[in-house]
Amino acid sequence: MDPPWHALETPGTLDLLDSTPTGLTSEEAARRLAVHGPNTLPAGRSDRWWWRLLRQFHNVLLYVMMTAAAITAFLAHWVDTAVLLGAVVINAILGFIQEGRAESALDSIRAMLSPRARVHRDGQVVEIPAADLVPGDVIRLVSGDRVPADVRLIRVRELRIDEAALTGESAPVAKTSNPVDRDTELADRRSTAYAGTVAVFGQGDGVVTATGAGTELGRINALLAGIAKTTTPLLRQIDRFGRWLAVVILTAAAGTFLLGIVWRGESPSEMFTLVVALAASAIPEGLPAIMTVTLSLGVLRMARRNAVIRRLPAVETLGSVTVICSDKTGTLTRNEMTVQKVVIAHRSIDVGGVGYAPVGDFTEDDGVVVDPNADPALRVAVRAGVLCNDAKLSEADDSWDIVGDPTEAALLVLGVKAGITRAAADTAWPRLDAIPFESERRYMATLHHGDTADDERIYLKGAPERVLTACTHHLDATGAVPVDRTHWQRRATETAAQGLRVLALAYRDRPSTDEILDAADAEDGFTLLALVGIIDPPRQEAIDAVRDCHRAGITVKMITGDHADTAAEIGAQMGLGTGTRPVTGAQIDELDDPALRRVVTETDVFARASPEHKLRLVRALQEGGQVVAMTGDGVNDSPALTRADVGVAMGRTGTEAAKEASDMVLVDDNFATIAAAVREGRGVYDNLKKFVLFMLPTNGGEALVVIAAILFQLTLPLTPAQVLWINLATVSTLGLALAFEPTETSVMRRPPRAPTESLLSGFFVWRVALVSVLMMSGALGLFLWELESGTTVEVARTIAVNSIVITEMFYLINSRRIKASVLNREGLFGNRYVLGAITACIVLQVLFTYAPFMQSIFGSSGLTPTEWVKVLGVGLAVFFVAEGEKWVIRRRRRSMSAHAG
Repeated sequence: MDPPWHALETPGTLDLLDSTPTGLTSEEAARRLAVHGPNTLPAGRSDRWWWRLLRQFHNVLLYVMMTAAAITAFLAHWVDTAVLLGAVVINAILGFIQEGRAESALDSIRAMLSPRARVHRDGQVVEIPAADLVPGDVIRLVSGDRVPADVRLIRVRELRIDEAALTGESAPVAKTSNPVDRDTELADRRSTAYAGTVAVFGQGDGVVTATGAGTELGRINALLAGIAKTTTPLLRQIDRFGRWLAVVILTAAAGTFLLGIVWRGESPSEMFTLVVALAASAIPEGLPAIMTVTLSLGVLRMARRNAVIRRLPAVETLGSVTVICSDKTGTLTRNEMTVQKVVIAHRSIDVGGVGYAPVGDFTEDDGVVVDPNADPALRVAVRAGVLCNDAKLSEADDSWDIVGDPTEAALLVLGVKAGITRAAADTAWPRLDAIPFESERRYMATLHHGDTADDERIYLKGAPERVLTACTHHLDATGAVPVDRTHWQRRATETAAQGLRVLALAYRDRPSTDEILDAADAEDGFTLLALVGIIDPPRQEAIDAVRDCHRAGITVKMITGDHADTAAEIGAQMGLGTGTRPVTGAQIDELDDPALRRVVTETDVFARASPEHKLRLVRALQEGGQVVAMTGDGVNDSPALTRADVGVAMGRTGTEAAKEASDMVLVDDNFATIAAAVREGRGVYDNLKKFVLFMLPTNGGEALVVIAAILFQLTLPLTPAQVLWINLATVSTLGLALAFEPTETSVMRRPPRAPTESLLSGFFVWRVALVSVLMMSGALGLFLWELESGTTVEVARTIAVNSIVITEMFYLINSRRIKASVLNREGLFGNRYVLGAITACIVLQVLFTYAPFMQSIFGSSGLTPTEWVKVLGVGLAVFFVAEGEKWVIRRRRRSMSAHAG
């Protein structure tokens, strides 16, 4: 294992790396480059494109589809063949495109490595390609640089690094050259910097400890490369459904063939043609097309709600999600630091408003609004935060932007809320000198002109424990009194326990001197003004969305790299983990897989989580039978995003690696959009179920008509050509309309479906059997009635065909609601595509019945008005029986609920 670089002293680090504070020579660097290789992330071997494309056809449903295409081609039904093959090709192309996602995600992570680096070589600082860096090189970082490799810092000057993409830490991290404890977690290792992170302030030198695959970024890259993407619940169900249906169809076809030959004495060639037609009609050739259309419509609906779907099946998978694991920073929170509390000696003030917009009241614990100008101690404290500050706040196009450290920007916003702007403060108290913040000192100090020309004032801002050591007094309502350090330490602890980042503000006056400020001036004699509590607040819309998810039976879990106290406070505000402590990454490391499965079920907030922790948590949930959506924006989220059933990346703040690893991108970075997407996903699955419930009885009814005729040695009511016509006319027009069915309003008031739920439940089998028997009884009954009345076989068969198709038209309206009634205006007329499909099907049936060329092809014959009335009567009978069955089911459910209550 690598040495704990963060815990080593600088001389020890350089000794282990056989380096010096001035770096390596060019000759030594070249030798090491040959040993360690370039500072790049390895690209895995990818399959040839043609092999990846062929692999997409290895699917049971597609085998059934291709078999159906071969059968219809054998029968010269070229339109059917083209539709079937088109659906096969579309599905294969979609799978081919999707399989390239993991490789794209890896490319995005590789792109995070800086292309250039400043390095000490041969005693000089030169710029070289970052790929040429080797362990032992000493690099220089300045504000704006992307860290090119993992380094142990040996010299720093006010260096702050944004590590959010790697660790989830919401604020830039102040770095130091001093070692930290060996057991310190990654996010708290202040003495190191990691490849892919960004220096946002100051500068520093560091010795390279790892390059390429050996970096933390390389470790995440390896994690991502080793993750197999799980298939979606829908595809698993369709696979099972396809296998089941294939067995049923083949069994029924073989049985019908034998019955026809043995029982009826039909010729094998005639029975083979009929059986092939029956098999072709029973195969759900419309299902892949309906799946593609329904999912595509879901994509369009979600796009209108700011959710961009990158992988088509993810639309439906969202509807089956049982757990959403969310990152905190920028996802549940605004990623805008905000002052929420100001603690002065004699009172505690809450500050309203969130983000950088300077809007919000000052209130006490009892909710009474406080005028900050009426309390001298509060006003001086706010002014100190504005003056001892290097950030900038500006307004443009009704939005507020910052330049500099977000924590300092929060103090500027506090000032504007109190009526103290930076410009006005600088004019009244010009800055003369400053001691910038450094992690070793843990404070910032600024020197200003005082209230008179004869004095100067020093403002001090920093960690409470450091500022307190410099204070001899504190300011209360009566003025400066001796400081009570125990009291302030307790208040600082209480404020931090609320998940707030705590800063202390102090000042001292001195006679005017040489307008120079040095470290000795910040050691003693200060008056403590206030403690300031700062937090990255949760989004209100995210709080509402979490509540909506809970109402829909979806568990929300927060997994963050931030501190446990901060995670606990944000979790409590979100309604997560109330009354329980977050589980930290260190605690996860101590758990084996069975224990982790138990803990992840009982816990909603996880803190200080590394990429491995997030990945283990997602796996543990999936092994427990959950369907998991994972949200995130950093490269550290990429492995978990890839492993999750639905990976959701942030569009504005998300890294390219996170977006490439995801199935869905939120354009507005709004967690609330996920709840809307889940609603659409549930609607998509409902529509697929409605199509299956419509398709199977129609196919089953056709098959039962022919099978019954063979069993009872009756004249065949349908010819093979007529069977195929029914299938083509209804699937091409009627079934497609259900893809456009609007999402029902009740979908978010019911729990998610169980991941193991079968597409064909016992209820589905009952409904399919009932409607199939009703269709068969109507068509066969009319056929036999007409023959008994002396009608020709051609007319009787035409009546049978039309009775099946008309019944399907009425049943299509039934299918708009699986259990709810459609006997209302919305149910009958709420989907214009259903009405359009019925109209188109009527036109086709009129042509089938009366057009001479159709009569010659299909053996049909014209019908009289009386015969049409009989056909309509059969359709209406099936419609009302189906509605009656729904009524019985609803009544039984209400009765069971009443008994349970």
